[in-house]
Amino acid sequence: MNFTVTVDRDEDGIWITECPSIPGCISQGATKNEALINIKEAIELCLEVRAEKGFPLTIETRQIEVAA
Repeated sequence: MNFTVTVDRDEDGIWITECPSIPGCISQGATKNEALINIKEAIELCLEVRAEKGFPLTIETRQIEVAA
């Protein structure tokens, strides 16, 4: 499965990653690469827990165009 993730840096320089299609699936790392490795593990664990609890594995996400 392929997932879109967001990657951002917080005010302390920690890299924060999130998978928008899985509620609550967030991770972090000291480097961008570490954060991306960690979010992969977080996604696997989140999917496992959601399956065990009988929740849908993902929620719908869409892209929309906004004029800026």
